[in-house]
Amino acid sequence: MRITLTVNGTGHSLDVEPRRLLADVLRDDLGLTGTHLACEHGVCGACSILMDGEPVRSCLALAVQAYGRSLRTVEGLAGPDGEPHPLERAFSAEHALQCGFCTPGFLMVAAGALDADPDLADHPEAMDHVVGSNICRCTGYGPIRRAVERAAREQRRATA
Repeated sequence: MRITLTVNGTGHSLDVEPRRLLADVLRDDLGLTGTHLACEHGVCGACSILMDGEPVRSCLALAVQAYGRSLRTVEGLAGPDGEPHPLERAFSAEHALQCGFCTPGFLMVAAGALDADPDLADHPEAMDHVVGSNICRCTGYGPIRRAVERAAREQRRATA
């Protein structure tokens, strides 16, 4: 089936089998290997991307379901000049990663949440939901939470 995917602002015309997973198409066909596969059951969140600004588990979505939608992967977080996204800087500053396998999924879920609510850090229950939505087996969730809060503050200052 011929589809067009818009990923990180760029259109890609592809022939895909209707049963192919979006994660596989992103990784294998488009070379966007920042989208990680781990549990392949939608539990861990390592494969999280944004579809029309909402986080989705790309291991559960079919590529054909993304036709006509806007997709954003971790490769699309950096600015046009290559400047790291505030979340990327914050994850580094707060030591919110060790092995880094879960990091792209956390970055994408947090990016979507901050886009939807720039005051996210002021809402502890919403922060709990964002930080608890993915699994990290190395770092623990404290540094990840601090990183999201730091990025929220930085983004707020940039827009003030």
